[in-house]
Amino acid sequence: MSDTTELPAAALDIEEWTCPAPLRDRPRVVMGHGGGGVLSAELVQQIFAPAFGGEVLAQMGDAAVVSLGGAKLAFSTDSYVVRPLFFPGGSIGDLAVNGTVNDLAMSGARAAYLSCGFILEEGVELDMVTRVSQALGAAARAAGVEVATGDTKVVEAGHGDGIFINTAGIGLVPAGVDLRPQRVVPGDVVIVSGAIGVHGVAVLSVREGLEFGVEIKSDCAALGGLVDAMLAVTPDVHVLRDPTRGGLAAALNEIAAASGTGVLIHERDVPVPSAVANACAILGMDPMYIANEGKLVAFVPREHAEAVLGAMRAHPLGLDSVIIGEVVEQHPGMVVARTGLGGTRVVDLPIGEQLPRIC
Repeated sequence: MSDTTELPAAALDIEEWTCPAPLRDRPRVVMGHGGGGVLSAELVQQIFAPAFGGEVLAQMGDAAVVSLGGAKLAFSTDSYVVRPLFFPGGSIGDLAVNGTVNDLAMSGARAAYLSCGFILEEGVELDMVTRVSQALGAAARAAGVEVATGDTKVVEAGHGDGIFINTAGIGLVPAGVDLRPQRVVPGDVVIVSGAIGVHGVAVLSVREGLEFGVEIKSDCAALGGLVDAMLAVTPDVHVLRDPTRGGLAAALNEIAAASGTGVLIHERDVPVPSAVANACAILGMDPMYIANEGKLVAFVPREHAEAVLGAMRAHPLGLDSVIIGEVVEQHPGMVVARTGLGGTRVVDLPIGEQLPRIC
């Protein structure tokens, strides 16, 4: 085609073009807005935060920490829209409990009470509602938390996807515990509590009917007991995060940005199971961005790192805990990975998400 050839008007209509990554200036919500990455952050910072305001909301943690009647409380809420409702290693009921319990645990609180809201689609089988409810109740009992109140709504057929669940939770923060990214300083050690990427790949495998030669089970679990064991060694842990949507990469980037420090991780020390690595290689995904539901990442002062690591490894949910990096003065607000070949690469905050509807 010559330089002077005119294209049809339709070919110049960029509204008809498509892009594999959602455009950040779109006027409508896209799936990436729920992925825990850049689009999610923009949605919160540009729409929700200005509309709601408030100093407590400005904490932007997994849970809000508030003072009420002389008590220091953690308060969190989350909604669960996972598809399918049951997957290897868990269900939407397990997620609804463990996800909120873990958000509270990342502030150092042990969850005490949960609320539970069910949004049911007209036509969903009552047997399925029963199964999900039983799974949720069993998970709550295992986590030592009580479902104290709830709500049910039904939407017309075609306006939902079977079952959605919202849970909110409250818990007490022990005296002397202050977990927030602003406490992170250069020299801190970065610890992850075990293998990453398992939950997202487990959900994907059943959703798409994929087989990877071995069954991959979700790591869905309540982390309150693990956090208690860590804080029993020293309350001077600087910050905790459970790397759910956006994976380990998103959690590290959020902490780096909030603390104004750089994070350096050693790529070969990041625990990625071979089954997850193989699945990601086949699908063109990066395990660093895959969601987890039973892991945490901790930033700990170097002088306490070995003691905290030992306590984690002594707990059933932290057997495979490992140090993966440290906080540095260089490249503030950025996460950099040192590769096995000695080079480095920037680990960015994801724009959208690789796997929608995984929690």
